[in-house]
Amino acid sequence: MKKQISILLFLFFGTSVFAQKTQNLSLTPPMGWNSWNKFACNISEKIVMVAADAMVSTGMNKVGYEYIVIDDCWQVARRADGTIVVDSTLFPSGMKALADYVHSKGLKFGIYSCAGKLTCEKRPGGNGYEVIDANTYASWGVDYLKYDWCYTDGIEPIKAYTDMSKALANSGRPIVFSLCEWGSSRPYKWAQNVGHLWRTTADIVNCYDCKTSWGGMGWALILDKQEGLEKFAGPGHWNDPDMLEVGNGKMTYNEEEAHFSFWCLLAAPLITGNDLRKMDEKTKSILLNKYAIEVNQDKLGIQGSKIYDEGDFEVWSKKMSNNRTAVIFFNRNDKEFTFEIDWKELGIKQNRQLFDVWNGINSGTVKSTKTLKIQGHSVKFFILK
Repeated sequence: MKKQISILLFLFFGTSVFAQKTQNLSLTPPMGWNSWNKFACNISEKIVMVAADAMVSTGMNKVGYEYIVIDDCWQVARRADGTIVVDSTLFPSGMKALADYVHSKGLKFGIYSCAGKLTCEKRPGGNGYEVIDANTYASWGVDYLKYDWCYTDGIEPIKAYTDMSKALANSGRPIVFSLCEWGSSRPYKWAQNVGHLWRTTADIVNCYDCKTSWGGMGWALILDKQEGLEKFAGPGHWNDPDMLEVGNGKMTYNEEEAHFSFWCLLAAPLITGNDLRKMDEKTKSILLNKYAIEVNQDKLGIQGSKIYDEGDFEVWSKKMSNNRTAVIFFNRNDKEFTFEIDWKELGIKQNRQLFDVWNGINSGTVKSTKTLKIQGHSVKFFILK
């Protein structure tokens, strides 16, 4: 009991600075790119610069993507004074110069560290170096920090993340704080005034519904774990079901379209994990769909939730501003399915107009739409006006 009380007091008093100094950040879910899903440790200054170039040349920046985030493997050691050392072979110009380049494109720069003694790839972690690291990141011009949870034996998550939260808030630079704790300590219950987003599950895997021996999951399984978490999300504090796997080549177009649809409905951070240099037109058509992104970035900041479930067929909805509602009809099966819609049972009035998000057209009214034919592992995504 004493330990619980001390943690609660620490959390209350320790996060007040963060809440005061960063309350205007991430009022809608962050959008950007992270190097890990595609490149893992095969990262370099050139790859990051080209990603920034591509974010602009493809028009991703015009629909809201703005963060260029380097994941693990950029750091190699610490100096005698504790300052983190950048891999000079991979990043010869240094992080300040790289951040300046990203900023010159009108974008924002993000970096990675870990709350443990080592990062997940056994590079120097941030435990015990929170103030030094936060001040270093601020001096480089960092705008976003992803903070992982490897090699943390004996470390208390609330304290570890709050220590870094306070250090970032006192660094003199507004930095979005992404807690990558994998949902183990249910951060959605305590992290609202510690960070701007927090992971809710283990890592995403580039598949529809597969599992790995180490806990990774396909996006459909991650989706299931978001049920009931909607009450914890809102402007400035978001549930994070992990990065997008759209464009990484192992899922069908319909599966990737459904994946992106749900991340938009969930008000999840839209952090792409693909090679921005080599996107085909299908990948662009998903990641740049302005109507889906409009659902994600709606100013009310409401996370969507499931409203109907009959096994392989589900309906999810999200309230939006201007009296609109986003609705996803989801066929989890791999076979085509025709669903007869009872709008009254779904709690939706019949005087609403349907806007088809993926076709970009008005497609009738609720009253006139009585059935939907949906292919396997696919969705129908509407905005009801």
